[in-house]
Amino acid sequence: MTKLIKWSPFSELTTLHKEMDDLFKRFFGAGERVLGLREREEWYPAMESFISKGSLIIRAELPGVDPKDVDISIVGNHLTIKGDRRFTREMKEEECLVKEISYGAFERSMTLPEGVDINKVHAKYADGILEITMPVPKELAAKKVEIEYKETPERERVIRAA
Repeated sequence: MTKLIKWSPFSELTTLHKEMDDLFKRFFGAGERVLGLREREEWYPAMESFISKGSLIIRAELPGVDPKDVDISIVGNHLTIKGDRRFTREMKEEECLVKEISYGAFERSMTLPEGVDINKVHAKYADGILEITMPVPKELAAKKVEIEYKETPERERVIRAA
């Protein structure tokens, strides 16, 4: 006798999700790479930028990157951070089960706001975070913008009906 199993529509989506993952892994390469298959590849460190206390602050996550392997340049109003996270052979190929850390060259660029003082750029690296600061003019400080709106008669009818 066959066993009855309760049908779940979400199990169909799980199967579809797995099949799509497999398709992308075959096309673009597996996310779980065995050591030695792709030791050099391009990767993009996460970045954030904000203005605080009269300075533009740009941070880039560079864990495992030696600051000596990082180059910061400003041409016109474009800041570029280039570097290399070097691959080290701490484990043998047959010992590797999963490899999700990317190694190799990276490059990130961003346009700086008008008026930043590129002659007073300061960069420091600590705990895997590169932080670049530079003074900005006061007019670049954040300001709150009020939104004007007017209730329309149609919207008022919908609100009253609910």
